[in-house]
Amino acid sequence: MKETAKIVRVGRALCLAALVAFCIVSPEPAAAQEQLDVLLERTAKRAASFLDLISETNCTERVLQEKLADNGKVIEKEESTFDYLIILSTSDGEVNLVESRIAPEDTKAHKKLHAPLLISNGFSSLFLVFHPYYASGFQFSGQGEESLNGRTLTKIHFQHIPGMRSPAALAVRGREYPLDLTGTAWIDPVTGSIAQLTANVDSGMEDVGLRALHSEMRFAPVTFHDSPESYWLPAQATVEVETHHQHWRNTHRFSDYKRFSVNTKEQIAKQ
Repeated sequence: MKETAKIVRVGRALCLAALVAFCIVSPEPAAAQEQLDVLLERTAKRAASFLDLISETNCTERVLQEKLADNGKVIEKEESTFDYLIILSTSDGEVNLVESRIAPEDTKAHKKLHAPLLISNGFSSLFLVFHPYYASGFQFSGQGEESLNGRTLTKIHFQHIPGMRSPAALAVRGREYPLDLTGTAWIDPVTGSIAQLTANVDSGMEDVGLRALHSEMRFAPVTFHDSPESYWLPAQATVEVETHHQHWRNTHRFSDYKRFSVNTKEQIAKQ
């Protein structure tokens, strides 16, 4: 008999009242600290403007859900394809992010009746760690530079402050538990765009059954027909969750981005 899958949700609500991130940072030499502050502010602005863009796009999402044995072998899996978009709505000064997944008509009739192995929502929104609404809930520290796919990027470590806002929560039996995320982001020092981000929860939630959570998010440049600018949008998110009795891994792949207005959609330029 299958156990009920635990649901991980990310990015429930956020506020766009300000673009300046009030970040708590680790002590560093004055010059390095100033550079870090500038980059954090640049990344915060990028994260805020990204929300406007993401609400004007949709894409194809392919999800691979896997259940793993103790030795890491895949013992059960399911693959799905969806028309994916993020719906943005505002209410009382806050913005709600809701993911929409619609299965193609030709696959609905063949949809399996059993419950999904693991439902992992919102991991394409992990960049919200740097958004002004959430940034005050994290400590940030610079970790130097690193070459990634031919680009020199700045590494920034982040650590959630317990009791402060977190963009991620674990939903268990109708109740949400904010996650104390810790991780690293690889950021373009000129534009503030995030190229890659990892986030983990390693301890502190054994009482609700979560032993460990590891996630990795990769972004890739997308160019639309109406603009020569490249936008760094989610390309792949991998989520691995361990409980007392189960081990799951979900891989989300995003492609074929389209930008649309109220009445039109536009196919992206080929990469």
